[in-house]
This record gives sequence, C-alpha cells and structure tokens, in this order.
Amino acid sequence: MSWTEDLRRAPRRYSQLGFQTNLDKFARMPWGLVAMIIGLAIMGAAMLYSSTINNPDSSGMAVRHFIRFCIFFVLMMGLAITPLRFWLHLAFPAYAATLLLLIAVEFIGVSGGGAERWLKVGPIRIQPSELMKIALVLALARYYHIILAENSGGFLLHLPVLALIAAPAFLVMRQPDLGTALTLVAVGLVMVYFAGLYWRLIFASLISGLVSIPIVYLYLLKPYQIARIETLWNPKADPLGAGYQSEQAKIAIGSGGWNGKGFTQGTQSQLDFIPEQHTDFIFTVIAEEFGFLGSFSLLTLWACVIVWGVIIGMRSYSLFGRFAAIGAVATIAFYVMFNIGMVAGLLPVVGIPLPLISYGGTAMLTVMAAFGLILSVDIHREAKPDR
Repeated sequence: MSWTEDLRRAPRRYSQLGFQTNLDKFARMPWGLVAMIIGLAIMGAAMLYSSTINNPDSSGMAVRHFIRFCIFFVLMMGLAITPLRFWLHLAFPAYAATLLLLIAVEFIGVSGGGAERWLKVGPIRIQPSELMKIALVLALARYYHIILAENSGGFLLHLPVLALIAAPAFLVMRQPDLGTALTLVAVGLVMVYFAGLYWRLIFASLISGLVSIPIVYLYLLKPYQIARIETLWNPKADPLGAGYQSEQAKIAIGSGGWNGKGFTQGTQSQLDFIPEQHTDFIFTVIAEEFGFLGSFSLLTLWACVIVWGVIIGMRSYSLFGRFAAIGAVATIAFYVMFNIGMVAGLLPVVGIPLPLISYGGTAMLTVMAAFGLILSVDIHREAKPDR
C-alpha cells in the first residue's frame, strides 16, 4: 500500500480508534440547537435595547450583552469539541477549587446588592456560586460514573452525593443567595433521581424536607427573604414595599394582552415602573410588548432547547456523559423555571436571571459553559471514558 493510500485511510483508522478530528466534530454538531441558542441571545439583545432605550445610564447594555455572547459563544464551541475524558478529569479538581473560592468569599468577599457574593481579582469580579453550578454537575457526574451499578438505588450509595450538594449550598446560603442555593440543591436532587434512588427513599426525603421547613424559615433565612416569601402569599399586603416588583410585573404581563403593545411601546417598561427590568424582570418587557403570543413563543423555544438537551443525555453511551448532560440541562431549566415563576408571582423573588435574555456576565458564562458541556456530550456520545 502506498503512503498516499495510507494517508487517505488515516482519518478512518482514527475514527475507529475513537478519535475524531475537529472537522469531524463540527460536522456532528447539532446545529439546530446552536441556532436556537443564537436566536435566544439575539432576542435578549433586542429586549435589552427596548428596556433601556429611555435610560441614559443603561445605554449600550444591548451591545455589551451581544459582545459578551459572541465571546462566550467561541468558548462554548471550544468546550463542545473538548473530549469527555477532559471533562471527567476536570470534575473533582474544579469542584474542590470552586469550593475553596466559596470559602474565600466568607473572608475576602466583595459586597453588592446586599450580599457578599464576589471575589475581586484586579478589575475582574468573580462570582464563585455561579461557577459552582457547573462544577457540582461535573463532580456528581464523575462520582456516579465511577461507582454506579445497574439497578443500584440504595441510600448509602448517595450519601457522598448529599455531602457534595450540601457543602456549597450551605456556603451560598450564608452569602446570602437563596436563589443559587435552591438551584444547586434542585440540580443535585435531579441527578440523584436519575441515578435510580428508590421511591421510598425519595418519599422519605420529601417528608424530611417538609419537616425541616420551619427550621429553615426561623433560623436560616434573612428578614428580607422572609418578607419576600410572605409577600408571595399576600402581595397586596405591602404593594409599595416588598410586593412592589411583583405587582408591577403582573400589571405589565396583563397589559400585554394577546398581541402586545409593540416593540419599544410598553408603558410599564418605557416609563421604568419595574425595577431591575433589564436583569431579573426582563420577561415583563417581552410579555408587555409581544403579549401572550410572544411569551408563549419564548417559552416554547426554551422547552425545545431543554427537551433536546435531555435527548442528548439519554443518547450518551457513558454514564458520565449521561449525567453531565442531564445536570447541565437541569441547571438551565431551573434558571428558566425560577425566573418565570418569580416574575409571574408563583415563586418568591430570588434574583435568578433569564438565561441569554437578562443582562449579566457571570450568569451567561455559566449558561454557555453548560451548553458547551451538552454539545460535547452529543459530539462524543459514543465515547466511554474509563472509570
């Protein structure tokens, strides 16, 4: 066989050995999912433009939002072609390093918005609690990849997982950041469920959680967090105080009607009745300007993204890939669920942004890293990293 024939057959032999060239990986990319991600980011930039058009202090947010997205998009594509074995080896070190950063926040954290959540490194501010969302998913995925056996749902198997979840959740609650702590716990429990926990143990855990609610309410929550929860049950009790955002959000959503008032034509958004409408409450701008049809279209798009991610996880040949994708999808799904529930008055105000729509750098980095992990699982779905 000539050397030219050998060179021509080399890519095929590479593929048979489990390797892929970057060109092969891009060919396997789920471009439909990528297109949906780009569409959500463009929608976010448009809504940020509308919500800040009459506010000189916030001018340029839409442009900065899209520039950040472009930078993180390149990062996402780089993570997507990264082999699963890299994610596997990164899992425990990333978790340990991020946990140390959360501990550092306790001593040298920078305050903002009434909480101590950031570490300042020169001109850069890092929010370790956001990074922990991905680090926790990787750590749990690696743990289950190592020890999980078929039909294994015993409680002792999951005790280390509960410790991995509880440690960062406790540190985040102390900042305080109730929304992120709830997200960490919720994502962790979703992964525990997919690991095959017996139903009787799930039921016992739910009962234990319900019993512990009074303890959490009385001893762990801050006064302003208690006020937000009480406002959820009776928002009209303090319409100009704790219930102001929720009441104004409902007015904006209701005033949008079926078709909405039109782009940049919303009265609640343009007259700046809703605080933080460019971050946590940006869904109100969409609902008022595009009505039920626009809101439903956005939620349908997010539903398609989430279902596609779950399908990617289920198609993975390896346990690590399966759990990593499910954990990443759950992280994104809880962002959307908590934000929409908060804006609609179904959940307390917890400060969770709407992914790719709300303005914010660290949250977007977390979401794009999660998408990069999901895409990597899809591209390398036949890979089986060693236990």
